[in-house]
Amino acid sequence: MTTAHEHEIHHDAAEHHRAAAHHFEAAAKHQLLAAEADDKDDVVTTAHHAYLAYGHQLQAVHHAEQAAIEDETVDHDDVDNH
Repeated sequence: MTTAHEHEIHHDAAEHHRAAAHHFEAAAKHQLLAAEADDKDDVVTTAHHAYLAYGHQLQAVHHAEQAAIEDETVDHDDVDNH
């Protein structure tokens, strides 16, 4: 049986998973735009999109880690309570 506290932690983890997915998707979009610009030898646009992609990647990893921490908290609580 899931407690209200555990449900809230799972909800928080789910939000982090969604945010991570959003940022990974945005990072991929910017990587593709950087590749297009690179094909055209447009170094300024390439650098711009590569920079944005990197920022989204960092945010994605952060949210993925937060989700893992939230999920692990519930797992450890379950083990500790049994």
